Amino acid sequence: MKKIIVAIDFSTCSIHALEYAISIANLVNANIQLVWVDNTVMHDADFYVEEPESRKDKSKVLDEIINTYKSKLNGTLSYKFRKGKVYQEVSILAKTENADLIIVGTHGVSGYEEFWIGSNAYRIVTHSPCPVITLRQQFPVRNGIDKIVIPIDSTSETLHKLDFIKNMALAFKAKIHVVSIVPTQIEALKRKVELNEQKAIKFLKENKINFVAKMVKSDNLTGTIVEYATKIDADLIGIMIEEGSTKTHVFLGPNAQQLVSNSAIPVLNVRP
Repeated sequence: MKKIIVAIDFSTCSIHALEYAISIANLVNANIQLVWVDNTVMHDADFYVEEPESRKDKSKVLDEIINTYKSKLNGTLSYKFRKGKVYQEVSILAKTENADLIIVGTHGVSGYEEFWIGSNAYRIVTHSPCPVITLRQQFPVRNGIDKIVIPIDSTSETLHKLDFIKNMALAFKAKIHVVSIVPTQIEALKRKVELNEQKAIKFLKENKINFVAKMVKSDNLTGTIVEYATKIDADLIGIMIEEGSTKTHVFLGPNAQQLVSNSAIPVLNVRP
């Protein structure tokens, strides 16, 4: 892991995400790049005219943040301005910079228009070219990642997250908790879950990852995952995001959205 991007809107939530990112970056010798997106729309104008004073003000605040936190990071800490739709610009920057990870705060919505983190977190997850960690402000910054929970279901995509999470587990010397969720009412899916669990266990053994495995019968996938992760005091929950779509945009599927919204533990979102 060489570069981490942190979306920042100057809210307390996004500053907390930066502090969390620093704790991760220092363990893997990664650099951090902050990104602030000007998402204001000018109406009744034939041509766009940049507002230099607004950008100048934001630049001063970002310089202050850099000066405050650069001594806490082993690597480099920088920032970039973008203008447009927040989720698009964050994703474009991640692709351009070949970022390994995006970290974004959730529940950062306040009464002020310029604070956009909370309302854009879902879309950043669905549009990002790389994995995204969504983080609630209430989660304390810890020195490392020791326990990672990964749910296993009946879909083939459920195993796609293993490669990235394997690398994280090796980097942080973390223990992976494989939680296989078997629906109680659909017996036909049980075999598929069991097969996926066997494949996951084989993969982890081959890569010499420290892990434990548990199978749970439940029809409440998100509730079961959150309950288990909370019980063991996990540091991270790693999931494959579900994507739905309409004619106009891509949105986060119900299970992934519930986890991002309801989990007090950070959620690592990996695309299929």
